[in-house]
Amino acid sequence: MSQSEVGTEVSVRPPTRTSTTRAMPDDAVAALMPDERTAVVALTHDPKLDDLALMDALRTPAFYVGALGSRSNDTQRRARLKEHFGLGDSELARLKGPAGIFIGSRTPPEIAISILAQIISVKNKVELPPQLSIARVKDDASQACSV
Repeated sequence: MSQSEVGTEVSVRPPTRTSTTRAMPDDAVAALMPDERTAVVALTHDPKLDDLALMDALRTPAFYVGALGSRSNDTQRRARLKEHFGLGDSELARLKGPAGIFIGSRTPPEIAISILAQIISVKNKVELPPQLSIARVKDDASQACSV
């Protein structure tokens, strides 16, 4: 079977319910009332939407809080959350960013699988090797290119 014949579809269904909302992300996080069984992932790449939702999520017992974005955006996001929203180092240490593990993802379904793999590893308390960190892999590649 050629690669072009292989399709990928990702469908995630919460164990008990599904819902759709038109609420702002931070309002949606507050309404969700995340507990230790909840994973929250910010996907918009828009600080006006993601930052408030992440701030709220990091102040809950959610077992996973992550955000899409580049390493540069992740650094800037952490600085904003600390400076403007008063999050501490322990809260920011819980933030997974860039979200996912390095598996060479290129398409949205592959990126979703990468993020789900990281969520599952956190849920199961599996410490992944540093080589699977997206930031680490990209940093190593940047250093290799600059040599």
